[in-house]
Amino acid sequence: MTSQDTSTPAAQATAGLLNTDWNPRGLPDGVTTTNVVLRTDDGAATGGSLYTPDTPTDTVVCVMHPREFMACHYLIPDIVGAGYAAWSQSPRSVGNDLRLEHEIALHDVAAGLAELKRRGYRRIVLLGNSGGAGLYALYTQQSALPGAERITRTPGGRSTGLAELDMPQVDGLVLVGPHPGQGALLMNCIDPSVADEADPLSVDASLDPLAPANGYGGPKGTQYTDDFVERYRVAQRRRVERLDKLAHQLIDTRLAARKRVKAAGPDASPEDRRAAAHTPIINVWRTDGDLRCFDLSKDPSDRAFGSLWGRDPYASNYGAVGFARQCTPESWLSTWSGISSNATLAKTAPAITQPVLVVEYTGDQACFPGDVRAIVDAIGSHDKRHERIRGDHHGRALKEGEAPGRLEAGRLLADWLRATFPASL
Repeated sequence: MTSQDTSTPAAQATAGLLNTDWNPRGLPDGVTTTNVVLRTDDGAATGGSLYTPDTPTDTVVCVMHPREFMACHYLIPDIVGAGYAAWSQSPRSVGNDLRLEHEIALHDVAAGLAELKRRGYRRIVLLGNSGGAGLYALYTQQSALPGAERITRTPGGRSTGLAELDMPQVDGLVLVGPHPGQGALLMNCIDPSVADEADPLSVDASLDPLAPANGYGGPKGTQYTDDFVERYRVAQRRRVERLDKLAHQLIDTRLAARKRVKAAGPDASPEDRRAAAHTPIINVWRTDGDLRCFDLSKDPSDRAFGSLWGRDPYASNYGAVGFARQCTPESWLSTWSGISSNATLAKTAPAITQPVLVVEYTGDQACFPGDVRAIVDAIGSHDKRHERIRGDHHGRALKEGEAPGRLEAGRLLADWLRATFPASL
């Protein structure tokens, strides 16, 4: 474990912790930052940063995303400013979900929470922003179960090791800009007009979301009929089903080769040895085709035309950058498949019985009003609060001159924490 004092903006900038574009406020005076290196139960390296206010507290708010670096998250100053500790957890593979299996990522979460318990924190609140909501909701669901009732294998067949894992239970959840889970998100935005997975430019014209014949008319003229939307949604599910089938086939091929290598021993063929060792990568093209991003009359909100990836749907849908662009078969099934993934709020939210605060940004281009309402309705807790704030997915202002929505989100979060988890030290 290593520690350093980064309580001032100047010290934060020197340490590389202060990103002025993301969080221009910095930390309040008197906050101490401790960087912690951890080893998970299954042997992976992870860690985090613990931000402690200058007054004692037994409550810590944890921020984590399954692939993003959250040490500079914009709500951390509000958490410590309200008198609570903040813990920013790093996943084992920052910035890369190529091999991400959510069930295995729970080991990362558990390592961080166990460390916080060892440090004396009595109450733990999880703050899941965007994709962090799906991860933390899955953790909450699984940690509440006896070991024998937890998920035993990932959708790809890997042993999870959750039955024996120490999974500290939590006392509350905050979901900020939550989408319904990465797989459910992709189910809504995957382009079903791909006619051939091996040809990213292949198009079934009857399903093309960017064809004028189907209702596309650019920023001011796009309007899809209910019939087209229904056909599109059915075709989206069929494409995910095809990708699920491909993923299982690739896994089965590798496992069959491993079985032959084991049976043959030293006499195993080079072909089988290569096949047994190989982990294929699936290229999933054209995953930015959510019709609601282009037809703003569908599930209306304050959002602008376009998606998280930009205003040009050709560039975002056909380009190299996008959700699920490259996956192992295992990560596709666990993370990005809206059919196979366990990390969807529809599956996990009913198990959340702790107090919950849900913050929805009204200009969000990934978390749409209907999806957020469904999440709130599914949450099992009787103590749940849903707030809507003007802002985009990252809590930034929707118009020049407006205050960023993240500032109001921080005030709401601080008030909710004080009311729900009053100081007890």
